Amino acid sequence: MASLTIRKLDETVKTYLRLRSAGNGRSVEEEVRVILGELIQGRPELAGATSSPPSVDSPAQALRPVSTSGERNVTLIIGGGIAAYKALDLIRRLKERHIGVRCVLTKAAQQFVTPLSASALSNERVYTDLFDAESEFDAGHIRLARECDLIVVAPATADLMAKMAHGHADDLASAILLAANRPILLAPAMNPLMWNNAATRRNVLQLRRDGVHMIGPNAGEMAEAGEAGVGRMSEAIEIAAAAVDILRPPRPRPLADKRVLITAGPTHEAIDPVRYIANRSSGKQGFAIAAAAQAAGADVTLVSGPVELRDPAGVTVIRVESARDMLHRVEAALPADIAIFAAAVADWRVANEGEQKLKKTSAGMPQLALVENPDILATISKLTDKRPPLVIGFAAETEHLIDNAKAKIARKGCDWIVANDVSPATGVMGGDRNTVHLLTRDGDDIKVDSWPVMTKEQVATELVATIAKTLGKTS
Repeated sequence: MASLTIRKLDETVKTYLRLRSAGNGRSVEEEVRVILGELIQGRPELAGATSSPPSVDSPAQALRPVSTSGERNVTLIIGGGIAAYKALDLIRRLKERHIGVRCVLTKAAQQFVTPLSASALSNERVYTDLFDAESEFDAGHIRLARECDLIVVAPATADLMAKMAHGHADDLASAILLAANRPILLAPAMNPLMWNNAATRRNVLQLRRDGVHMIGPNAGEMAEAGEAGVGRMSEAIEIAAAAVDILRPPRPRPLADKRVLITAGPTHEAIDPVRYIANRSSGKQGFAIAAAAQAAGADVTLVSGPVELRDPAGVTVIRVESARDMLHRVEAALPADIAIFAAAVADWRVANEGEQKLKKTSAGMPQLALVENPDILATISKLTDKRPPLVIGFAAETEHLIDNAKAKIARKGCDWIVANDVSPATGVMGGDRNTVHLLTRDGDDIKVDSWPVMTKEQVATELVATIAKTLGKTS
């Protein structure tokens, strides 16, 4: 059987196979397998035949179609870079998640990992050559691009991303990527100077506009001695998690066509060029809400004070320092359908910011005159023009939580208040968990809904679900 290839069949048989396979929605190789299976079913004496496991040296293995049984399949393109060794761990991580993996190695990748290694881990034949006679007799690169649920490129080198951005297809990997009608996930890996090069940045922007998913790169030490910065390929477990997320069935998008404006984090109010007034807000809750709203289909703009958090995917993030900066950016981002003010804005700022560092003197401590900052929540809640239909504020309190929150919702003029206790003992400020109470207007009354302790991501998901449910009732 190993000597039987399509190349050795006459044109009449080839034509028949192509027509039959097209009619059944299968590849020619898969159609041959079906025909042989039907033959064996009619010949019981052949039923005891055994098959050998796949090998990189064996003739072309039939490329499986996209699974209809629930199993997911990934075409993994391994690019040429030292990070290619991580791709071997990625194969294992994907298979742990019950995802089938078929590997394609570029010519450069084979300088770092071998087809045999990838084949042994994936239990599949590995593909390396665009002009492989065993797989290209019926456009194997097209089938590699289509007969999967997701294409992952790890590592995605600067060269490979440049080929993608400009539509090149001069090897098997780039031909697959150009012929793909499946989602593509890139895990970039390169020297920090290459990542920050203007050409690479243009290519990354173009690929994002084309709808390509990306994870990383991360910051850290490079393979080259003395080199560090942003350019390390994400870890295999991170890439596998991103792949699983893409492969999940489409999520409901109850906030599709809605514009959501969110504030997050603290503000820093300068005393002089060195010192500032601030608070302990980490921004985690606001960032989680932005991610949840984006996942629900909303067009999200996040105005954030100084935080050390990664921008949520698909969210427009605007970084600011002071309360006045934040108000200006919020006003510029209107109109919006929903505005959620989760930022912990400083209530006061120094009246006269020092142009130079304030020094200690024999006269003692310099006098700092404080003035009130603009009230962003009240300003937007009381707009007569461009007021969002739903305005939600946050009340971070250390005592009399519900009473203070009720007073705030009346004083500020917003529609909802999310109240939480930020006493030091709760660990909410800077922590990962939160206990909130949602206060909503019910005619002249204020309704209080107390939620259990949850992670900030869970709070965000629940809040977005409540918003979607409420808007659904009023639409």
